[in-house]
Amino acid sequence: MALLRSVLNNSANKKYGFLLGTLKNGKFGKINVNDLVLKSSSTCYSTAATTQVQNNQYADTLDVSFNDARAAFKSKTNWELIRAYLVYTLCSFEYLVENNMKIMKIAETVFGEKLFVKMMRGTFYGHFVAGEDEIRIRPTLERLRSFGVKPILDYSVEEDLSQEEAEKLEVEASVPESGDTIEQGALKQYHVDRTFADRRYKVQSARTYFYLNEATCERNMEVFIKCLAAIKDSTYGTGITAIKLTALGRPQLLLQLSEVIMRTRKITADIVGGGGNVLSHHMRPEELEKKFADAKFKDMDGVREFLKKVTFDKEGILHLFPWSGIVDDNKELSSTFRIPDLKEGRMVRLIKQMSPKEEEMFRNMIRRLTTIVSAAREMDVRIMVDAEQTYFQPAIARITLEFMRKFNKQKAIVFNTYQCYLKDALNEVSTDLEQAKRQNFFFGAKLVRGAYIEQERARAAALGYEDPTNPNFEATSEMYHRTLSECLRRIKEFKDKGEDKKIAIMVASHNEDTVRFAIEKMKELGIQPNDKVICFGQLLGMCDYITFPLGQSGYSAYKYIPYGPVKEVLPYLSRRAQENKGVLKKIQKEKQLLLAEIVRRMVTGKWIYKPKGTYVPV
Repeated sequence: MALLRSVLNNSANKKYGFLLGTLKNGKFGKINVNDLVLKSSSTCYSTAATTQVQNNQYADTLDVSFNDARAAFKSKTNWELIRAYLVYTLCSFEYLVENNMKIMKIAETVFGEKLFVKMMRGTFYGHFVAGEDEIRIRPTLERLRSFGVKPILDYSVEEDLSQEEAEKLEVEASVPESGDTIEQGALKQYHVDRTFADRRYKVQSARTYFYLNEATCERNMEVFIKCLAAIKDSTYGTGITAIKLTALGRPQLLLQLSEVIMRTRKITADIVGGGGNVLSHHMRPEELEKKFADAKFKDMDGVREFLKKVTFDKEGILHLFPWSGIVDDNKELSSTFRIPDLKEGRMVRLIKQMSPKEEEMFRNMIRRLTTIVSAAREMDVRIMVDAEQTYFQPAIARITLEFMRKFNKQKAIVFNTYQCYLKDALNEVSTDLEQAKRQNFFFGAKLVRGAYIEQERARAAALGYEDPTNPNFEATSEMYHRTLSECLRRIKEFKDKGEDKKIAIMVASHNEDTVRFAIEKMKELGIQPNDKVICFGQLLGMCDYITFPLGQSGYSAYKYIPYGPVKEVLPYLSRRAQENKGVLKKIQKEKQLLLAEIVRRMVTGKWIYKPKGTYVPV
């Protein structure tokens, strides 16, 4: 602001008077100059102050108000700033957003494929997507790195399916060969319902995979491995690849496994009292056996056979089932999940008898994930397993945690994702942190608010089970901050004992209050940015005013990088436009900062600006 005012009063800049006079009089569109250039720290519009961070490297001083337009966009050309402003503006028109897919298809018909592709590269695709393949994205990755930002690669190609096609595929892939009958004790939440079979319903930002066949899952595995190679070649091992378990196997298996986990928790509550995971009750196997004996359980031989397989340590039982055997030894699911039920008074099977073909499908899913994580370990790259719908998530979280136990021996290679709009987010994270501590492996987690909240609420209401989500945004933010605080508290405990880096957390949020909360908590607990235990992440094309100042000031910062061929990424772009329609109401600040930087460059004569960064990512 001070710079623009000084320019207004400087006769040497009279050639810009027509523009500056317009700005001074508040006539630049509907934006007043006082809103255009936000109140900023001393680093704004000047050479940024620097501090030494480590190994004689220097970083900018962070403006925690995130009002520094120059720091936010110094990695962007003038055209990229104008394009970003244009894209954000177009995304604010409801008609365009609601009908964006139809409009894009009409545009392709009118202009022809080649011209349409050029138009998309110059607008939405160019803004939100890094490129078409692993080679073409490298310039983007290298430029990010030069400005202190690292990538999370996400191959964003999706099948362009109609709602009817998606529903048909999902229902077929979610029903066991023996049928989908809901028996006594079954939980309806973990069974497919045609009304919600199109998992794209009310979901904007999350990529969706539908099961076609085993060959498609093999191809998805190969794509994820290509992502790992691209990360290794372009970022010197500092990047991450995002994967989804629904891309690697039949959804029926995740549904059945999730139901097993949640039914086990209910049975555990009946046996020991209280809810949650058995790990939190610190009960020893012999105590559990005594409970069944006192209850005069009929099949004590079955109980003793069951107890031989539980996982426990000196503090008590960790798991009632041999999860490590399922991941490592390819044990059959059907024979594994039998548990003594006090109410039934007998051993009960928690999963239907599966056919040899279904058992093979499960082993194939585990094999694919093992192949991906093994490749990541060899390439020294990390894997981030995305969270999905709550009816899949218990299985996804359990499998991911077992892969942490197996592969996170020296450092965090595998990361899980926790959605803080869920009521049980803090309990889930706390339980998993405790397992990591007791089984001595490195814990990695990405904390997000979540992508499926509207779908989750609608499904719970329609099917008649308890809504798993927090009631409002404020409750979700409180859950996020409490969960993050618990992670930071445990990081501090390890640090005080000299066991650094046992926990690694990504704060994946576009909310600047949450980012500030994390920074303040880090300072309060003495956790330094270069401890490399806390990092921050935002989507490509969104919240640059948060990501880049963080990376340039010595914090570990990431961009979630979608890539893929233009036409095949259109479903992703369509949803991103939908997402921005709502988000833009809350991020007018980014538009103002973009406009401020565009004007600053114009009035200072920087008509051609070539970004050149010399930052080194933490």
